[in-house]
Amino acid sequence: MDISIVIVNWNTRALLLDCLASVYAMVRDVSFEVFLVDNASSDGSVEAVRAHYPQVSVIQNEKNLGFAAANNKALRVMQGRYALLLNTDAIVTEGAIARLFRYMEIHGEVAMTCGQLLNADGSKQNSIANFPGLLSLLCNETVLRLLFPRKFPSKRQEYRAPIEVESCIGACLMVRKKAMDAVGLLDERYFFFMEETDWAFAMHRAGWKSSFVPDARIYHLQGQSAGHDVRARIMFYRARYQYFRKWFPQVWPLHGLSVVVRLVINVLLNGFGLIMTLGLHGGIRGRLALYLQLLSWHLLGCP
Repeated sequence: MDISIVIVNWNTRALLLDCLASVYAMVRDVSFEVFLVDNASSDGSVEAVRAHYPQVSVIQNEKNLGFAAANNKALRVMQGRYALLLNTDAIVTEGAIARLFRYMEIHGEVAMTCGQLLNADGSKQNSIANFPGLLSLLCNETVLRLLFPRKFPSKRQEYRAPIEVESCIGACLMVRKKAMDAVGLLDERYFFFMEETDWAFAMHRAGWKSSFVPDARIYHLQGQSAGHDVRARIMFYRARYQYFRKWFPQVWPLHGLSVVVRLVINVLLNGFGLIMTLGLHGGIRGRLALYLQLLSWHLLGCP
């Protein structure tokens, strides 16, 4: 078996079916198996997959275990030499997975690789992630990508050949089984967000590399499997704090302090904007409400 495709689902039935349709239509020239790990969905996802794609191996959880623990259930029983972690809101294009596979076959030092993520209109998304550090704590990542494009690669640059990167966005991520055996599976203390960055950092410390393959193209309906409300933002902050406590315990309080300072600044700026627009600007009202909720969560000790 070449590739074990692992898809974790929680109540995204329509997206899931579209994702699977793209897999079976577009993944060619490699042998593969597909695992669906369902986190106790209530929207008929499992029933629909069993009806339309009986060849999919279904692992049905009794509760929502989160991204890392759910993926690990399939990774423990996979038969492939590579795993492909695929979001339900991803649509693979023809040849994309074969290109990732061929690259991994040639470059035995690479533990994980990803392709170019695209919006529905074909415009590029950021597909590459840097390891969080002191510089990214103190500066906006967009600014860093503009000032230091070699250190912080992004969608603003045009790549005609694969490049080495620190980490990959996990919407469509191919991982070598030998690397998993060397460093272990995903850290299940992460519920959602940062799992792949943590994994890439562990592999980096063990001497493995990560790569970006630009001609492997995957549509990603960004965030539709995660949501956009304050709960998703809280999960993101909680995951980042977990990452810093694990790898950089000496600086993680500084990270928390910098986030609080940024939130205070955002509250003040949006509050001023709301006053100047006489409270009529809906976008500013929404942002102010979001920043106030996030600031309150931090001040309560991140419960």
